[in-house]
Amino acid sequence: MTRITRSLPLICASTLLLLGCAPDSQQPTAATPATADALGNTAPSAATLAVQQALREQLPLADQQDFDDASRGLMASVSPLTIPSLRNPDNAVWDRPAYDFIQGEAPGSVNPSLWRQAQLNNINGLFEVTPGVYQLRGFDLSNMTLIRGKSGWIIVDPLTAKETAAAAFQFALHEMAKRGDSEQRISAIVFTHSHIDHFGGVLGIISNEDIQRQAIPVVAPLGFMEEATSENMIAGTAMSRRAVFMYGKNLPRNERGHVDSGLGKGPAFGEFSIVEPNTLVGETDTRLTLDGIDFQFQYTPESEAPAEFTFYLPQLKAFCGGEVVSRNMHNLYTLRGAKVRDALKWSGYIEEMRHLYSSADVYFASHHWPMWGKERIQTFLKQQRDTYKFIHDQTVRLMNKGYTPGDIAEQLHMPDSLSQAFSSRGYYGTLKHNARAVYQAYLGWYDANPAHLDPLPDLERAKGYVALAGGADALMSSARQAMDAGNYRWSAELLNHLVFAQPDNQPARELLAASYDQLGYQAESGPWRDAYLTGALELRHGTPETGINIATMKDMLLLTPVGNFFDTMAVRLKAEEAEGKDWRIRVHFTDMGETHLLWLENSVLHHVKEESQDQQPVNATLNLTHALFVNMLIGEAGVKDTLFSDDLTVDGSRIDLVRFFSLFEKPVTSFPVVLPQAG
Repeated sequence: MTRITRSLPLICASTLLLLGCAPDSQQPTAATPATADALGNTAPSAATLAVQQALREQLPLADQQDFDDASRGLMASVSPLTIPSLRNPDNAVWDRPAYDFIQGEAPGSVNPSLWRQAQLNNINGLFEVTPGVYQLRGFDLSNMTLIRGKSGWIIVDPLTAKETAAAAFQFALHEMAKRGDSEQRISAIVFTHSHIDHFGGVLGIISNEDIQRQAIPVVAPLGFMEEATSENMIAGTAMSRRAVFMYGKNLPRNERGHVDSGLGKGPAFGEFSIVEPNTLVGETDTRLTLDGIDFQFQYTPESEAPAEFTFYLPQLKAFCGGEVVSRNMHNLYTLRGAKVRDALKWSGYIEEMRHLYSSADVYFASHHWPMWGKERIQTFLKQQRDTYKFIHDQTVRLMNKGYTPGDIAEQLHMPDSLSQAFSSRGYYGTLKHNARAVYQAYLGWYDANPAHLDPLPDLERAKGYVALAGGADALMSSARQAMDAGNYRWSAELLNHLVFAQPDNQPARELLAASYDQLGYQAESGPWRDAYLTGALELRHGTPETGINIATMKDMLLLTPVGNFFDTMAVRLKAEEAEGKDWRIRVHFTDMGETHLLWLENSVLHHVKEESQDQQPVNATLNLTHALFVNMLIGEAGVKDTLFSDDLTVDGSRIDLVRFFSLFEKPVTSFPVVLPQAG
């Protein structure tokens, strides 16, 4: 038995015990299932079991082709694959054994199609894709690919975190050495796109100093650094909180909790890192030779990521689809929140890919498992292409007939030729929320109905609906009737109003949680399941006090442009307290030779990098190193460290400096979602 002891803090709640079921004293009805587990999760109802059975009859779940592909080329696996945290070695941050319950037939509490995807994503280890190309799968949400060059290893997408990347790479080196290849040198690094699960682990396998000293090529798409370091900066607090719902961070790993994210088991939130590319690809058909291996690139910006590419290895007749194509329907809009993606461009890139790589015998990607054979690959690419174009074209068709986003989401159904293809199923993105994304991309949030132009706030609407229903008891009665009929969407609609109007109404909270249980159990999408079940968890056990630790981002923050931090300050300004203030503060980074002017005007914070020596008068100048600035941001430099550090001095009025910074709210890491905001 092998235990990998390199570490990584994973956002999933792998330290939670998997809790079994406990009998409930209530008599079973459709609204109050017979049993609830220790966290209060109810059993699947008869209506849910009927939904699961209908899907079993609809899909060819017994088809073994994907399982054959996912297992093909397996060289070695790790059991148990457990990776502890760098910050807290007692905590397992990648806990693959937590998913060992995913075996056999799907239980009634899990959509059988999602269960199948979870079984496929459970297959982990080091795989030979084709001679010279290897993949590490099941060590993180994404895959790390190793391509054997003439003098070392070309690393593609080194996972999310330093710890998982280190564990995976060392395992690969160990297994390759057993087979006679003792090469350990990294000869090139390739980042396919600007999402953190494809570059965040890079400093776990090599230092920035070694990259510089050895002049190792680091190849990325044009715009990579800007997109990688700016994504989530301004709206990071809200996105992180929403990611708790999307990825089931706080859910137990069991049949009534988190089972899979569709794209992989779940994200690994450990120690994140980044290095700056020294080679950028900004045009399709760019050709490079890396350590003796020829690469042909396809530049695909504004597809799955704002900065992205795919590539072909002509010597090996193999291509990497990055995340432009994958073994599921992807997100045109991601539930954690992000800019809507362009479905038409995305589809167009896949059609272009189909011709660029028409001679490919092998496909592999940044997620899921490979595929072999020209004909199969071409069929797969056509299905992926048409999945996104169908959603785009049919949404726009209905939109132009006056249908609203909700109408369109309810009406659209994929054609059988696509719905029967597992790679087009909504395990990650869904047809419903992707259709809404297309509408949003063209027309925005407003559906043109004047009643929706300036609606009452959620809390006021909730109180009005409760009163209209005849009070809490009457609304509860209607909700129970909806649940008895298996109409959990309607019971959730009703009960959400009641919970917002009366957040201390525990029976209402429990009944809404039970509705969310059933909606989660029925969901084919991993993120939808996690969102519903996290909502149920927080209704029963309250809003978590804290969220994601920003200190895990230190390596990334050190390379983030300073101006980005001042942008985040601007959105934390307490405008009501800044009214009439005109303070001006200069921040000088002594180690960078860089100076920024910050000033208040009309209750707005402005900032500019000062280039001129003829500087304007200010209330105070803060002189400090960039490293101390980052340590202050992440909380690693306390008051004593800051005030008495040789790396910090203040010129001018310290009182004005303190008053200036007192105008900014401290970032919160958690806030209510399924309950109303207090106050």
